[in-house]
Amino acid sequence: MKIRFFVFIILFGISNCFACKCYEYTLDENIKIGLKKADIIFYGELIKLDTINNSYSFRIFELFKGNYKSKTITSHSESNCDFYFNEKGLCIVYGNFNKDKTLINVSACSPSQSQNFGPGFPPIPFEFDSKGKIISKNKTELNLFNLENKNKSLQSFIYQLEKLRQYKQNQNTISENNKSDFYQKILIVSLIVNAILFLGFIITIQKKKYSSLKS
Repeated sequence: MKIRFFVFIILFGISNCFACKCYEYTLDENIKIGLKKADIIFYGELIKLDTINNSYSFRIFELFKGNYKSKTITSHSESNCDFYFNEKGLCIVYGNFNKDKTLINVSACSPSQSQNFGPGFPPIPFEFDSKGKIISKNKTELNLFNLENKNKSLQSFIYQLEKLRQYKQNQNTISENNKSDFYQKILIVSLIVNAILFLGFIITIQKKKYSSLKS
């Protein structure tokens, strides 16, 4: 069963490669682009998987970008350039809302990934003989490749979480600094206004004293 599933992933990756062209970036570059282009970024769990309608429901654990109050969100895939999730479990999602903001679309070119399946598609483990024919791999070789790919996916998953948490912390710091600057400006303006009012009050009193002395 696992071998069949693995072959399906490979074939799906091949079809997607022909149908959708994603530029090759390093993971850091891809995260930066994702942070810039995505409407919403979160770490969560794929809790509902509908492979017939290509619909996916997620439970949100951590929100890194976007304004979204609900704890669940739904994604729908329509084209070969969309990310097709293949199993339930933990994932990092970079999504863009549809017009009425009821669904999100997840691009296959984004750094979105599950815990066991890294961004993009795994390298195709095919070798060819001198005549150009595919050299068949045995079950052990495929299992080894699958294990290595899962290990790489887990590493990128942990790395992405750390990067996104740093981003969120930096954004919170910037927000707090902006609030502090805003309050300081209000305080300065308030002091200036009070000083002007006090000065006007003093001038009014002095004028009254001068008028009474003159009379």
